[in-house]
Amino acid sequence: MRTLLTFTGFHDPYSPGLVGEEQQSGPILSLVAARPFDRVVLFSTPNTEKNTSATTEALKTLHPAIGVEVRDLPLDDPTDYLAILRGLRRHLAEISESNSAATYYIAVASGTPQMHACWVLLAASGEIPAHILHVRPPRFVTHERPLVSEVDLTSQDFPRVRAHLALLGDLETPAPDLDAALQLLGIVGDHPKTRKALEMVAALAPSNAPLLILGETGVGKEVFARLAHKLSDRREQPFVPINCAAIPHDLVESILFGHKKGAFTGATSDQTGKFDIANGGTLFLDELGELPVPLQAKLLRILQDGLVEPLGEKKPHQVDVRIIAATNHDASKMIREGKFRQDLYYRLNVGEIHLPPLRERRSDIPKLALHILDRLNAQLKKPKRLTPGALTRLQNHSWPGNVRELENVLERSLRLARNMVLEADDLLIAEPVTYADPLAALPEPYDGFSLEAYLTSARKQLMLRALETSGGNQSKAAKLLGISPQAVHKFLQSPTSQ
Repeated sequence: MRTLLTFTGFHDPYSPGLVGEEQQSGPILSLVAARPFDRVVLFSTPNTEKNTSATTEALKTLHPAIGVEVRDLPLDDPTDYLAILRGLRRHLAEISESNSAATYYIAVASGTPQMHACWVLLAASGEIPAHILHVRPPRFVTHERPLVSEVDLTSQDFPRVRAHLALLGDLETPAPDLDAALQLLGIVGDHPKTRKALEMVAALAPSNAPLLILGETGVGKEVFARLAHKLSDRREQPFVPINCAAIPHDLVESILFGHKKGAFTGATSDQTGKFDIANGGTLFLDELGELPVPLQAKLLRILQDGLVEPLGEKKPHQVDVRIIAATNHDASKMIREGKFRQDLYYRLNVGEIHLPPLRERRSDIPKLALHILDRLNAQLKKPKRLTPGALTRLQNHSWPGNVRELENVLERSLRLARNMVLEADDLLIAEPVTYADPLAALPEPYDGFSLEAYLTSARKQLMLRALETSGGNQSKAAKLLGISPQAVHKFLQSPTSQ
């Protein structure tokens, strides 16, 4: 059986051509059209799920005689050599056991350069006896240089690569590194409340106990759930996030638990539920408070017995899934209102983690803002900077939308600012810095805080806002502020108004 092994890439199944709206076949479709195969195994990462699904459909439509199989590699970093190698080795061991007589071909056209390098290393060392196929972009194809060519790794031009002594899949998994995980996930902060939350996650992550993450919208509950997964023994297995609030109520049960063909009207084929997709790994249920109460009982059964029963299935089956749930609601209040099962709450809160809002960890805001700035600058042709005044304004804002709002404000401000250095006034903070309880909007004092600078900044912002509201009319602005027109005029003449 001629079996093609390949990652899917962003140019699969089709990519824009050079003329008009023309779409040309991507590397996989081009290769399959040029060479005969009986089976194609697509290796999919979280970033290429859509491309994998579209490529699968295209292959089934254009080449119905070819068997198509999808293998998931839950790579957070598609450039991590070791993660790619370990993931491929595990799958290749299963693939070779299922069909030892197959002839394997590997395409090094789709995927990252690191993926290509891993394929070549595995083939050159003999770990996977396969032919390496190179697919040229159409613009480089000539009579002497065909679309598809085989790379002869036995040629003397190639250096000799020795196989690792370890057997396929028999690799030691390194211990998780907290600092590396924090850097990878972009978690920044050393405020005591932040450190407490991080210590809780680090302490609970190695166990299989369910976790309940509480916090306002935008504080990063999913990021902390991913951190718990990265620090657990399940980190090489899938992390499957799902937002319960985003699923229509009539589809929740089918999506979470799966269904069999004919289980209900419209069930035209079997559907694998999220619990089965996450088997061996972690399922993150965001906005758990939106899950209908009847389904909470079904979730409780999985937590207690590990049994999943898809719709239309006669018998439940076992799954091994760690559940991390999150909500921005007051769980106690929901229990009193009958919207949340008390027994489910007690089963989940074995590990309860509270994530503080940004306004309760203001000393983290400058560090977080600079971290986000670095990430955004990597996408800009010319990097931009923030003045100390801009950082002070960010620190003084109350951020009702938390980290998500901070990211949005910085990205919007960076992309629209004309200056390379952003002043406080260049920050496009849409929400007013006023709240029903004015005391809640006051900044938390910190080392280096200046009351004088804070009051000067607040006075300037209120002056400018009143002038904007009054259309530049100084008398009307003075009336809005309860001061004299002369005071407004004096402010406009002062250097601080610029």
